Amino acid sequence: MNRNDRSIVGLVALAHAMVHTYELSIPILIPLWLDTFPVGQGTIGLVVAAGYALFGLGALPGGILSDTVGSRRLIAGCLFGMAASFALLSVAPSILVVALALVCWGVAASVYHPSGLSLISTGVEDRGDAFAYHGIAGNVGTAAGPLAVTLLLLVADWRVVTALLAVPAVVAGLVALRVRFDEHAAVAATDGGDSKASVGISSVSEFLAESKLLLAGPFVAVFVIVMLSGLYYRGILTFLPDLLSELPAFAPVQFAGRELEPYRYAYAGLLMVGVTGQYAGGKLTERIPTERGIGITFAALAVLAVVFLPAANAGLLPLLVVGALLGFTLFVIQPMYQATVAQYTPSGTRGLSYGYTYLGVFGVGSAGSAMAGSILEYSNATVLFGVLAVLALGGASIAAVLAAR
Repeated sequence: MNRNDRSIVGLVALAHAMVHTYELSIPILIPLWLDTFPVGQGTIGLVVAAGYALFGLGALPGGILSDTVGSRRLIAGCLFGMAASFALLSVAPSILVVALALVCWGVAASVYHPSGLSLISTGVEDRGDAFAYHGIAGNVGTAAGPLAVTLLLLVADWRVVTALLAVPAVVAGLVALRVRFDEHAAVAATDGGDSKASVGISSVSEFLAESKLLLAGPFVAVFVIVMLSGLYYRGILTFLPDLLSELPAFAPVQFAGRELEPYRYAYAGLLMVGVTGQYAGGKLTERIPTERGIGITFAALAVLAVVFLPAANAGLLPLLVVGALLGFTLFVIQPMYQATVAQYTPSGTRGLSYGYTYLGVFGVGSAGSAMAGSILEYSNATVLFGVLAVLALGGASIAAVLAAR
């Protein structure tokens, strides 16, 4: 990578790690909120879904802004906003204030993915490796967040822990304000079938016209794929710590005078395996058609949803094996659909394209949290994993059609 590539990748890697540190810290806190506030799993699912929904819904205006005002300032604003949201969460006296804090976090975090991925696609020449490193950094945050929360909860209350978590985002925001690079250094005439640089969208009519072009073409199939991916992602990860906590293999143990919760470490370990998935997915985007890779990955996710509970009932070792495979497969798909978006869209509205992408992944996908909470409250985990398998099979079918075209 050249110097400009390294500067961009360094910034987006740092910001991506921060975003997912907070995102996946939330499920670790759910069992504690269930103990602190007089609410059930269904209510908590709706509260978390509200924050996650804004995380996705804000991606579309975030993508438009990244095309007009640039990515660096949006990324800095994202980081400072997330810090403020977790500071508010630390003093929440009721579940309503928890919901407000999560909504504020969702709004702040929503601008990252369209701005960060647009920045990679227009500013980095070595795009495949950049997506891989970007994904790895995100998974480091994905695993480091729950692990940091787990370790801090050994010595502090969850309110103190959430306050401490606000500090790294402030530091990262200051870094984002100082870094400099060329955001459009890698735009080529053949990139996405359009030669224009990032001129942005300046009116409602232009937004509607560009959206029509995107959603009337093959990108609409990619959009459905990312929605299904988001529903599966949220549906399986939001309540997974709570499900693991009920398994006999992860019963609390006493160590050095403290009670340890093994399920938290298992959850963090599953997410850490995702680092290898992100790296593998990024590398595969340069070696195989991404549509084919997405289809194969969805098929694997369907199988893993079917075998997860039988593996959990079979003992600790089968559960750990299936959990590791799930962590790998769940994240290998992400750089594939990120690269697919770049292949099917014009460079001049790349931010808008990624805005729609993460509207699907995290906006529509946030319904997976509410879906999972409702199924677990009114039915059982077997039904939940069956629904997740159906979603994955739908994604595999659409990817197969897209690959054939």
